[in-house]
Amino acid sequence: MAYYFKETSHTFNEYLLVPGYSSSECIPANVSLKTPLVKFKKGEEPAITMNIPLTSAIMQSVSGEKLAVALAKEGGVSFIYGSQSVEDEANMVARAKGYKAGFVVSDSNVTPDSTLKDIVDLKEKNGHSTIAVTSDGTFKGKLLGIVTSRDYRISRMSLDTKVSSFMTPLENLIVGDEDTTLKKANDIIWDNKLNSLPIVDKNGNLMYFVFRKDYDAHKENPNELLDDKKRYIVGAGINTRDYEQRVPALVNAGADVLCIDSSEGFSEWQSRTIDYIRGKYGDTVKVGAGNVVDKEGFLFLAKAGADFVKVGIGGGSICITRETKGIGRGQATALIDVCAARDEYFEETGVYVPVCSDGGIVHDHHMTLALAMGADFMMLGRYFARFDESPTNRVSFNGNYYKEYWGEGSNRARNWQRYDLGGDKKLHFEEGVDSYVPYAGSLKDNVALSLSKVRSTMCNCGSLNLPDFRKNAKLTLVSATSIVEGGAHDVIQKETSLGTIK
Repeated sequence: MAYYFKETSHTFNEYLLVPGYSSSECIPANVSLKTPLVKFKKGEEPAITMNIPLTSAIMQSVSGEKLAVALAKEGGVSFIYGSQSVEDEANMVARAKGYKAGFVVSDSNVTPDSTLKDIVDLKEKNGHSTIAVTSDGTFKGKLLGIVTSRDYRISRMSLDTKVSSFMTPLENLIVGDEDTTLKKANDIIWDNKLNSLPIVDKNGNLMYFVFRKDYDAHKENPNELLDDKKRYIVGAGINTRDYEQRVPALVNAGADVLCIDSSEGFSEWQSRTIDYIRGKYGDTVKVGAGNVVDKEGFLFLAKAGADFVKVGIGGGSICITRETKGIGRGQATALIDVCAARDEYFEETGVYVPVCSDGGIVHDHHMTLALAMGADFMMLGRYFARFDESPTNRVSFNGNYYKEYWGEGSNRARNWQRYDLGGDKKLHFEEGVDSYVPYAGSLKDNVALSLSKVRSTMCNCGSLNLPDFRKNAKLTLVSATSIVEGGAHDVIQKETSLGTIK
């Protein structure tokens, strides 16, 4: 006879936190969100500690190199998607690792034979007012000049005017060489009243721009997550099929941590993949595994050598695994079960294996609930897909902006490796949908707002760090009527029903 879990499967929306005693020390500014990313032994420090408990999902529509840099600036880690060629993923990782804080690779470039129309189109597409003029129109071609908004007037010039006739030529520019540090670059900018400083190599090829406006932005990233060479920490996704080719390429590209991307992690395929990594690299290469939804699945992966374990099957906003296959578990129940297993494992072995909650986060307060239930950090897809830095297109419908967002199990992504059970190398049926999410602006602004809510709630519960929060949090299940009571009710909201009242 089948085994039946006695407890009902619950979601985050069915729980509330009960406030605890808050001392005068409990203010958001005193809250630390530092959390381990990878396993460690009792009394030791983890090899990688994040400054915020957020990672981005291993998805085509979420985690590209831009988001990897943006999230690392805030203190989290992005896992660059693996459903692309080994070479393309390794190049993405290398570009993210090669990013130097304050040094910007130009993505708006033209040749001298380009026209004013090309400049206007580029500015509309990328929103950048400084455009490099290079010999071949690429970001690493020989620098010949730059074009800024001060160099042209659309009302007074023909759109077919050649760039060469109005650009600021190289001989009139101040440039830095490849040995120019960020401090020196900023000194040059301020001393010469420049808006930007091009950096070129010894052959005159463009390397980077340093912008005046980025000076303050760099100072505003106190949580940025850096390796010992002052490069941003970057993660990458792998699968259980081509790991013998993909893992070495990603390690050589500089990936700091890997994660097996699979819809279901309680399988021999995952242990084989981890065995290969341990046999080739020992413990020097960090790799997370999953996804699982119960104690048994967690223990399997922990004993197999996973550096962290992901929890969640079917809870993602674009995931239809539960509908199509009838497997999964409510995210809150799964997380509580697995985190209890993690704590037991730590008591028995002295090895702490962090737990990542993957899926089911709809509202910001769900993040706080996940952390209270025991998650060391979260992996988010829909949340990050809404931002400027995600790799998808921004589209407009009826005056509102949206961004494209599709699941790895959709026909669009066709990431068969993620759902592989050892059969034909193809996606037999969809386990994800193709969709849109409301555009939300920059990652930095949104992450700051979300985490301010987390810190505030932790203070309400009397906790100033995540270990204490997990230990002291009090949670209660809520009824359907209680959920309704928790929102605005029995009032007429001005903005939705009556418009603006004058």
